[in-house]
Amino acid sequence: MMVRGIRGAITVEENDRKEIILATAKLAERMQEENKYHPSDVSHILITTTNDLNAAFPAVGLRELEGYELVPVMCAQEIPVPNSLEKCIRIMATVNTNKQQHEVQHIYLEKAIQLRPDLSLTKD
Repeated sequence: MMVRGIRGAITVEENDRKEIILATAKLAERMQEENKYHPSDVSHILITTTNDLNAAFPAVGLRELEGYELVPVMCAQEIPVPNSLEKCIRIMATVNTNKQQHEVQHIYLEKAIQLRPDLSLTKD
């Protein structure tokens, strides 16, 4: 068993509480599905948002998923680099897994695909 970081990102259209929460849950579920881990395998999760998203804590979306009640989660704000991708939520999950580094599936959805097209899965 090895500790691995699994990355993901998703964008939303509006700074809207419901949209932020649903997008965060969608991303987390997809990360878990593609990498075949369980919430009990997760050491901790860091979620960041761009500074144009402040209508909700994205961690609320995670808390609504079964099994994530005890996973330590922290939210932070991304560095506001000029001309960077807007309305973006990023997740870094630290997970115990048997996967090798090259087997980890990092998930980029919606407009966030442009952040790392080399790591993005083509199906959405």
